[in-house]
Amino acid sequence: MTIGYCLYTLSQNDWDPMAFVLIGKQFDPVQGVMEMGYDGQFAYQIAKDPENAAPYLDVPAYRYQRILYPILAHVLSLGKVNLIPWILILINIISLVLGTVATEKILTNHGYSKWYALTYGAFAGLFLSLRLDLTEPLAFALVQWGVLFFDRRQLWRSLPFFALAALTRELTLFFAAACAMSLLANKNYRIGVLWGLGAIIPFGLWQVFLRLWLGNWGVSSGGAMSSSFETIPFHGWWGYPNNDPNIFFLLSIFILCVALIPAVVGLTISLISLIKGKRGLGVWILLFNVLIFPFLPASNVLNLPGLLRITIGMVVAFLDYGAIESSPRALRYSQLWLLLLVFGEGLIAVY
Repeated sequence: MTIGYCLYTLSQNDWDPMAFVLIGKQFDPVQGVMEMGYDGQFAYQIAKDPENAAPYLDVPAYRYQRILYPILAHVLSLGKVNLIPWILILINIISLVLGTVATEKILTNHGYSKWYALTYGAFAGLFLSLRLDLTEPLAFALVQWGVLFFDRRQLWRSLPFFALAALTRELTLFFAAACAMSLLANKNYRIGVLWGLGAIIPFGLWQVFLRLWLGNWGVSSGGAMSSSFETIPFHGWWGYPNNDPNIFFLLSIFILCVALIPAVVGLTISLISLIKGKRGLGVWILLFNVLIFPFLPASNVLNLPGLLRITIGMVVAFLDYGAIESSPRALRYSQLWLLLLVFGEGLIAVY
């Protein structure tokens, strides 16, 4: 299905892999095809020239912090610029497949059908990421292999996957934090601290390098024109209503069904589990990945592609929670994303 989708997209764009990149004229007037383009252009620019891409990036430190995907494309292309857009697509195809395989293994290891992994493999947020050369397919493939090995109690084997995931997409640190917390909560203090430091130190060192090189830390709430995180719960949704009430109403249906209501459900489930004394890995994964949603910036909540992308972590968290904590209800609930995100597939078609 993934390969077929890519072939169809290429066939509709004269077999030009740059159709996946979408470069903005504002950042690269020579190659730009749209006014702003989309985030995949920054991975492409870094892959093309890792040392000198900053002038073509909206917020250089923020974009460079997601270094693994573009640098991997640079290495695999052997520095040949014409191969880079093909390699970016190939990495994401393989990543989406491998992430789905890891999810299947997590499910079957706990006695559940591998078909629940379809929620992961067919999630619109990941397909959107594939369509736009984004970092999420690689990041969450690494996360799921990390969770798989951690769940099997192969702690040190899981560690490099989480460290690399953080260097691909910073939000994956919630999964690493959940793993470390599960160790601490079960009184494995020494191992929990050492493992947690091992997962975050590469990311921290890379942040220091970016600060020294580019003059800024990479961590922020987003790229150009992003807003800051909210302090009032869900203010990013209801605090900035559209001038047209009808548009705001329709937009709210999508936002609530796809992200905010599931986040409230996930928060309720995880907190009740903690109150009941459950301190398992799945509980922490779910809790940490839904906690961010009440405070998301309006630039994430009201931007539908951005909302789909940030919801990937929550979808993965529900699947991991359902398998690891033996919750068939959570797994069944996760399948609703396949129905609700019919709208998301239409959003992908716009690109």
